[in-house]
Amino acid sequence: MASSSKALIERIYAAFAARDIEAFTNALAVDIVWNEAENFPYADRNPYRGIKQIMEGVLSRTAEDWDGFSIQMNDIVDGGDRVVTMGRYSGTHKKTCKKLDAQAAHVWTVRDGKAVRFQQYIDTLSTARTMQAS
Repeated sequence: MASSSKALIERIYAAFAARDIEAFTNALAVDIVWNEAENFPYADRNPYRGIKQIMEGVLSRTAEDWDGFSIQMNDIVDGGDRVVTMGRYSGTHKKTCKKLDAQAAHVWTVRDGKAVRFQQYIDTLSTARTMQAS
């Protein structure tokens, strides 16, 4: 179970990087519970329940706000049904033209070959500063 959970999460990040929405959403349970970090701009609708809410409340807003947005999770800790990833977010905010380089961690819960829960942790101060006009 442990290696298949880690492999699933690695596939999720690869699909996100490739902008392969079908592969990304196929890895998520239809009733996934998704939480953005407290004080993160997209946490205003927490918890997101299901793929539609994630697409509308997180992914579409991210695409609207950022150029070249990417997530690089280079450290993955396999805990069986829990997988923890650590890395960085980067991109350029469209309105401020400031570059983001923020430390982040994710905690994923996997059940029956699908991601059923997601919790984001990120440097919200760095993100806020990047999104604020000078």
